[in-house]
Amino acid sequence: MAKEKKLHPLEPWVHISSDKSDWDSADPTLLHSMLVQLHLIRAFEETVLELAGEGLVHGPAHSSVGQEGGAVGSVVGLRATDAINGSHRGHHQFLAKALGYVAPQGFDKNSPVTPEIQTVLQKTLAEILGLAQGFCKGRGGSMHLQWHEAGALGTNAIVGGGVPLAAGNAWAQQHAGTDDLTVTYFGDGAVNIGSVLESMNLTSAWDVPLVFFIENNLYAVSTTVEEATGEPRLSGRGVGFGITSLQVDGMDPLAVHLTMQKAAEIARSGKGPVVVEAEVYRFFHQNGAFPGSAFGYRSKEEEASWRERDPLTRVASEMITRGLITEDEVAQLRAEAQSAMAQAAAELVEQDPAGKAGVRRIKPDLWPSTDFVNVGVRGDLSELAGANTREAGQPGEVEEVRFVDAVAAVMDRRMGLDERIVVLGEDVHRLKGGTNGATKGLTEKYPGRILGTPISENAFVGLGGGMALDGRFRPVVEFMYPDFLWVAADQVFNQIGKARHMFGGESPVPLVLRTKVAMGTGYGSQHSMDPAGIFATAPGWRIMAASNPHDYVGMMNAALACDDPVLMIEHVELYGDKGTIPAGDLDYQIPFGTARVVREGAEVTVLSYLSMVHKALSATEQTGVDAEIIDLRFLDQASIDWSTIETSIAKTNAVMIVEQGARGTSYGGWLADEIQRRFFDHLDQPVMRVSGQEASPSISKVLESAAIAGVDDVAAGLEQARINAGGGR
Repeated sequence: MAKEKKLHPLEPWVHISSDKSDWDSADPTLLHSMLVQLHLIRAFEETVLELAGEGLVHGPAHSSVGQEGGAVGSVVGLRATDAINGSHRGHHQFLAKALGYVAPQGFDKNSPVTPEIQTVLQKTLAEILGLAQGFCKGRGGSMHLQWHEAGALGTNAIVGGGVPLAAGNAWAQQHAGTDDLTVTYFGDGAVNIGSVLESMNLTSAWDVPLVFFIENNLYAVSTTVEEATGEPRLSGRGVGFGITSLQVDGMDPLAVHLTMQKAAEIARSGKGPVVVEAEVYRFFHQNGAFPGSAFGYRSKEEEASWRERDPLTRVASEMITRGLITEDEVAQLRAEAQSAMAQAAAELVEQDPAGKAGVRRIKPDLWPSTDFVNVGVRGDLSELAGANTREAGQPGEVEEVRFVDAVAAVMDRRMGLDERIVVLGEDVHRLKGGTNGATKGLTEKYPGRILGTPISENAFVGLGGGMALDGRFRPVVEFMYPDFLWVAADQVFNQIGKARHMFGGESPVPLVLRTKVAMGTGYGSQHSMDPAGIFATAPGWRIMAASNPHDYVGMMNAALACDDPVLMIEHVELYGDKGTIPAGDLDYQIPFGTARVVREGAEVTVLSYLSMVHKALSATEQTGVDAEIIDLRFLDQASIDWSTIETSIAKTNAVMIVEQGARGTSYGGWLADEIQRRFFDHLDQPVMRVSGQEASPSISKVLESAAIAGVDDVAAGLEQARINAGGGR
């Protein structure tokens, strides 16, 4: 008969609660601070719900009424230099961190609401109302609250979306030589999200000081935890990744504080992440001021039982029992919190002159200017001012190198001069330079800065995003193949790409995402895409694509100096090609946002990038068509060289866009539309496009060749352009 042996988790999994002795020995200043914050946050949320009921909150109002104990108890013991981020229901966490930041010594018993606290309340309310004086200038609203100075990294509307970013911030704190930590807040619904689980695994493997704080309020909108998972004890997720996991009654702020003290001790001592599950309860529905029972998924009896455990009542009663406060003083505190919020609201709303008595409106002069709508999608590139630029063909000695060796050489040079640069991705630390040699020699030369990751794109690109937003490091993240962006699309597009704009336009995101196109190598449909067309339609990203070693060196130098996220696209087909770079100079940049005229001509303007530049040259020689070939190099909407393109089109009066990949995700689709709108008067014929087929490349060599564009396809396009112009032979 088979023998069975009971297995035990690597790390503890325990429930923590407070008892009478904990309350007896608690610092009265701590208890008073918690009570003040609880009342300020409750009054804040009630005001938000009131304004939402009047139609003055544009969008959702996910209140935290009932859940304040978890936020206050967990944040009250944090340092100003510790950091937090959270989810769409994050007003309470943001306010707890912000209030603690402006009142680090606690709150005056006689006058708890100082001018600094009043400012925090008003600016937070202004942000939720979408007003210019808000912390994110009105762009973030209720779900995207950020105040970097106070350690509030930003709340997040994507369930679980902020967790990898918090992991990156925690990594940066650790490797900047501090013992600060980061707390990432998310709900029971996010526990089943891949980005959360991937981040648990990654931070555990790397001993990153991140506290995963689960606010288990029992419902994801109306779906119960028991319906959503076979293990409703959500802290058990951490145990599976070798993470110390703690469970606590989130309606007891002191118990939460004691739990966080234990979690912080573990994280600060270098023992890795901690999971904390706080059982809390939102008194209202997912959004708005109605209880869940009004929608039929909760009973009134259940709601009443949880209201009896209100964290505000719990702390006040424990303090009254010990003679630390009176019932009248609690009532006075409640009144002062409500008065502070009434004052904050009065600064932002007014009687509507066109409405009935008591009908309010937003004060019109507080809205952001509509001129601000696109400001901050990307930075202004002032960080590149005065850069040493150099184009190929300028005087000076040159040396011949393989393309892939130039990739490794420029990274070596930059890492040697800038200790902030860290490279991470799958297998980048092994195989003598990763799967293609792009990090050759770097692992040995820069120990601890070439980070081989688990196969978890959501986690590691998000971690890179968090590192970039922290500002102390410049991550270079490698996607082994660009198709993998789809499994990390939230982090790539919703998080990293939108972060600067969403949080007010001033948060740099200095991240470089490297990836390689592998068409023609037999890797099939899921390893062969060209990502340019996808990224070109996504806000926030700069896109670069070099066709030769000289340009790659200069463009990577520009990318690593840029404070925006940059996608650097490479092509496996080019890695073995040789080209020249300046001898002894790996520090120049290609002039940002400039295309290169590879061949001058008069019959048709050919726009291309990567390996198709060389194929266009071959096709031109094959057909004899006098084409002007332009290597675009910079592909995003903000960086593309419209001046060079217009000059060429004005001369040729015809355009052909040449790319290798599938037509459905084509870069040329967007580019053709823009060219026809900008330069219609110059065109004598429709913009032509040479691209691959509808299908993704297959494994079969014959079918792959048929699916992607090659020299013959470009040649056929050139011949057609000549016919369209009336010059056919």
